[in-house]
Amino acid sequence: MLFEVAILEIPTQKEIEGNGAMERLLFGPVAVVARDEKGAVMQATRQMEHEEPWDASRVQVLVRPFVQQPPR
Repeated sequence: MLFEVAILEIPTQKEIEGNGAMERLLFGPVAVVARDEKGAVMQATRQMEHEEPWDASRVQVLVRPFVQQPPR
């Protein structure tokens, strides 16, 4: 199944109020083929290259199926 994966950094309330900060795209979107959403995230993150550390409490992983499989 084809998935699209992206990773966003969510701004803090202070950043939003102070300078109108918005989400920041850290990675992707990237298309991957996997059995399920969990597998898609794992495959996509293997492809990433990032040098700066991320605050895990501010990271949001977005996964969307690109093509729906018909029921069996």
